[in-house]
Amino acid sequence: MSRSKKLKCDLHTCSMCLGCQSAWLGAIDANRKMLHFKKGGQLFKEGDPMTGMYFIYSGLVKVHKQWGDDKELIVRFAKQGAIVGHRGLGNETIYPVSATALSTTEICFVDLNFFIATLKVNPQYLFDLMMFFASELKESERRMRNLAHMSTKGRIGQALLTLFDKFGVTPDGLINIDISRQDLASYSGTTYETLFKMLNEFVEEKLINLDGRNIQILDQKGLVKCTAER
Repeated sequence: MSRSKKLKCDLHTCSMCLGCQSAWLGAIDANRKMLHFKKGGQLFKEGDPMTGMYFIYSGLVKVHKQWGDDKELIVRFAKQGAIVGHRGLGNETIYPVSATALSTTEICFVDLNFFIATLKVNPQYLFDLMMFFASELKESERRMRNLAHMSTKGRIGQALLTLFDKFGVTPDGLINIDISRQDLASYSGTTYETLFKMLNEFVEEKLINLDGRNIQILDQKGLVKCTAER
């Protein structure tokens, strides 16, 4: 991690800047720090004391937690404009998850005290954050239900559909996110070997097409059907 030039942030990209009153942007500018992370750089680690909030100016971050002795479960992928670190809010201010850059990533960081002050004087942003938390809670409950009840094939199909909805596609029709097969397995709640096998099955069934690390969905309804199978 290294410090970036402060002027690089435009104060119009992240959810905090977009949700706050324009008169508060000067305070954000005075209190923010621009941080630079190389691919693989860790923003924070599960169990670390919470120090503040990270807003993604550019790049891609995976939010993940330990799952068993030597596995990880990817909770979400966060792209430009998204907040990371908010799961540490509450009475026990520690980060319950880890966050790692999946590409060169520029971060706008604000410390916890300033973030709390921002919430107190910007009711619209406080409301927006509450709605975001509610949406994340619903998504977390859905994913936990899927891990318990959905077949492995269904979970992988659902993961691909979720990435398709969240990141869209390139002009070539490929899901617009560059992640490794291991990260896709961790996002699906399965192993690399099982993911490899299921992706090949999807190809044989003409549900998807593979182009290196890239994936193209050919039959969206077919993938949806897989998510209903037990």
